[in-house]
Amino acid sequence: MANPTIDHTPDVTQWRDKKRHLWMLGLIPPTAVFIAAGLVALMNWAAGALDWAWLGTVSPIWWWIGPILIYGLLPILDIFFGPDGQNPPEELMEQLENDKYYRYCTYAYIPFQMLSVVFACYLWTANDLSWLGIDGGLGLASKIGLAFSIGAMGGIGINTAHELGHKKVSLERWLSKITLAQTFYGHFYIEHNRGHHVRVATPEDPASSRFGENFWTFLPRSVFGSLKSAWELEAARMKRLDRSVFHPSNDVLNAWAMSIVLWGAMAAIFGWQILPFVAIQAIYGFSLLETVNYLEHYGLLRQKNDRGRYVRCTPQHSWNSDHICTNIFLYHLQRHSDHHANPTRRYQTLRSFDEAPNLPSGYASMITLAYFPPIWRAVMDKRVLAHYDGDITQVNVQPSKRAKIVAQYGQAN
Repeated sequence: MANPTIDHTPDVTQWRDKKRHLWMLGLIPPTAVFIAAGLVALMNWAAGALDWAWLGTVSPIWWWIGPILIYGLLPILDIFFGPDGQNPPEELMEQLENDKYYRYCTYAYIPFQMLSVVFACYLWTANDLSWLGIDGGLGLASKIGLAFSIGAMGGIGINTAHELGHKKVSLERWLSKITLAQTFYGHFYIEHNRGHHVRVATPEDPASSRFGENFWTFLPRSVFGSLKSAWELEAARMKRLDRSVFHPSNDVLNAWAMSIVLWGAMAAIFGWQILPFVAIQAIYGFSLLETVNYLEHYGLLRQKNDRGRYVRCTPQHSWNSDHICTNIFLYHLQRHSDHHANPTRRYQTLRSFDEAPNLPSGYASMITLAYFPPIWRAVMDKRVLAHYDGDITQVNVQPSKRAKIVAQYGQAN
């Protein structure tokens, strides 16, 4: 499944990262709630000034700006602007890796994320929002929309944490945990790096979806399986260090502690009324991550060698997408094939490979598809089979559906 848009022979002397300044657009998600507040205020003002009452009626829609961005705007932009098509030349890799501008783009996400959390807590509990043109406080629908928007920011923040958590710099690892605090998903820091990257595209990996497995079955399997794996990995590390599993150096515990401190402080300042919305945003935030997990390795399987061990992960074991708009918002997460082949490589140097299996659209579009299993399977099952030349025995199949799938697509070994 080739990607014909990739420039295989860039001129080193002429090559420039055409996305260099576009990476700052990654700050739209952590500032989206402030943008929403501005739009609400503007529409409410215009409703009074122009005597257009309908503007005031529809203005609360902007509190849902997170889902609007993910399910509406980004898919449209991906279709309009299409694939990226630019790979950095090998000769410039080291220069790009050492350019600190790119890491500052990810660092900048975090203070805006924290400011948005504080602003949301204020909005959830404020009784006088007249400065936004609102009589009293937000209505329930607006508060829930705000929770989903904050959750969207947190879900995209998990991707920022993913980028930082892979790095060897101690500061970046701690920033990764801080970013995960919002969604109570600090154990991802452990499981993703030491669990998922070891077991990816195998039946043993809870974050690798299986052929025939729908998203709603995958979601609890990945959430609880990843949590169990992270705890076991840290418990084993503590045992090797001859420490109690409850030692403060346990990275699962200290990551969770950051969440407790963050939301405990917000509840102390703004009141317990924020807690239902905290739960909504956290669940929605980490479910977005798990939706991305679902589509990144669906049905793909690393084969075993003569010694019974899984072969090394290659670009062929991850679904790739090179649509430029979602690439910018997710720091090249869509170039997932190169990421798994080279986990410590910084996002600006990730490449798109022709030999990698390619999704038909960007992640933003595929997330929506994943919610509807019949449509997802109609689009993706044939692509999985085509990737393996129709050989179902090479596919990572859902065990509960193996007999039915093998009967439909071929005979197992």
